[in-house]
Amino acid sequence: MLAEVSDGLAMSHTLAGVLTSLPVVAFAGFGALAPGLARAVGVHRVTLLSLVVVAAGLGLRAVVDSPAAFLALSMVALAGMAAANVLLPSLVKLHFPDRVGAVTAIYTTALAIGLTGALTLTVPIADTYGGWRIGLGVWAIVALVAALPWLFMVGHDQHPDAEPHDIRLAQVARTRLGLAMALFFGLQSLQAYAVFGWFAQLWRDNGYSATHAGLLLGVVAAVSIPLSSWIPAAAARRTDQRGVLLAVMACYPVGYVGLMLAPHSLAILWALLVGIGACTFPLILTMIGLRSRTPAGTAALSGFTQSAGYLLAAVGPFTVGAIYDATGGWTWPLAFLLALTVPQLLIGLYAAQPRFIEDELSRPVHS
Repeated sequence: MLAEVSDGLAMSHTLAGVLTSLPVVAFAGFGALAPGLARAVGVHRVTLLSLVVVAAGLGLRAVVDSPAAFLALSMVALAGMAAANVLLPSLVKLHFPDRVGAVTAIYTTALAIGLTGALTLTVPIADTYGGWRIGLGVWAIVALVAALPWLFMVGHDQHPDAEPHDIRLAQVARTRLGLAMALFFGLQSLQAYAVFGWFAQLWRDNGYSATHAGLLLGVVAAVSIPLSSWIPAAAARRTDQRGVLLAVMACYPVGYVGLMLAPHSLAILWALLVGIGACTFPLILTMIGLRSRTPAGTAALSGFTQSAGYLLAAVGPFTVGAIYDATGGWTWPLAFLLALTVPQLLIGLYAAQPRFIEDELSRPVHS
């Protein structure tokens, strides 16, 4: 829909580029604020407010005529998404401390279904009901529906400042586990942003039509739906998640090497393998809950992991694009992504071992 939005609002290519960068900026910046807001007014109130903000941003941006207003309201919607995204692991820990894996599986599966649904339904809705404004604005209704259950939670809010020991993001940043979690989250997000930002072009350059390239990218996204149910549950059944991590990440190098050698003939197989590798996302979300003892620890670890991680992830699409422009092909961009799986795996193996952020707060990384 980017081309339709750009044409409809007379948006320059520069502003369109700004629009595509807003998610990373929002998730890094506003995600870091969420734990503090939850301490101040309550985690359920902030979650409800976040969903209302998402609905307002999505709905209002669909009716404005100014590119600047569209960008500003997009940032409003993304700010709400970022805050809710950071608080979800702490909400799971707060209400389901003994079922972190099962409940995380439910919401990561819902995220995967939502992503796939948005990718596949936005354009048909726009084509059927009169243009991009309807196609984008309809998702405000989904946010409002999602907000309704939280109305019943705010009256008896519980929030992290009820914990005997408050935990700040700066404290988490001084621990080995906090740094490892943030680096792993950043590297897995970098891979995902690069894949979803560039792989449709990769397949088009290797002989597929735009439609078929989009379908192959849909395969990458869709494979996460069933695995988002299995991976969190499998991880939570173990005190040590290194085996699950190895099983998931082993698919990345096979997929990347396959795309180097036979990008056209076995494209579906490579798409499936890369999609499995990208399922380190539900794994790291589960590990946020498993690497903390308390809801306060989960909120702080989630806030630091995601906000710092998204800053690292921002360089992925840009770097892949720069390498592609410099070399005129896909071997070296794929080699770059392949090389990054090594530090991602090594850092992940550290984070996947049984340890808790609260235990490391008295043993900062520089001590």
